[in-house]
Amino acid sequence: MTHEEDQVAGLLLAAGGGRRLGGRPKALLEHRGRPLVEYAVGVLRAAGCTRVHVVLGARADAVRERARLDGCVLVDNPEWEHGMGSSLRAGLGSLAGTGARAALVSLVDQPGIGPRAVARVLAGYQDDTSLVSAAYDGVRGHPVLFGAAHWAGVAASATGDRGARAYLKEHEAAITLVECGDVAEPYDIDTEDDLGHLE
Repeated sequence: MTHEEDQVAGLLLAAGGGRRLGGRPKALLEHRGRPLVEYAVGVLRAAGCTRVHVVLGARADAVRERARLDGCVLVDNPEWEHGMGSSLRAGLGSLAGTGARAALVSLVDQPGIGPRAVARVLAGYQDDTSLVSAAYDGVRGHPVLFGAAHWAGVAASATGDRGARAYLKEHEAAITLVECGDVAEPYDIDTEDDLGHLE
């Protein structure tokens, strides 16, 4: 096991209620015959994350029932309706005391970002001060790797749907950008039109 696999935990944010999808939780959308959350966990594992924490919110019981998430730590976010920031806080909180020295944060609604892109970001990990982000044609996107030294700051600034955006803007100079535009497409599944991306 390389030190990235041992010390970096995958953190999948999968709590959203799919407001613009008629209230269909994104975690349960079908992709390649399985729930999207299951696919997204598979991507993190294929990229080299042996530990995966999944933050659930909307219809968490149905997600637990329908998706095969064996071996994952499932984290309930009762405040999921307040936006992605609350899920990021819940997820980072769940990593405290686990020995993880970094969290690689990915979003459940970006199936165009596969193991190759995630593995590139993972490979940027050096220690608990690391800040690494995928970039698409030079524009920062997901996934993002936060060394443990950043967790408190990220959690403190994560409000509403902004997640870590404010923190990353503030620490822009410290971010290592890893170009992934050649191996991934960073679209989101947000609206009915976006469902065409799912197979």
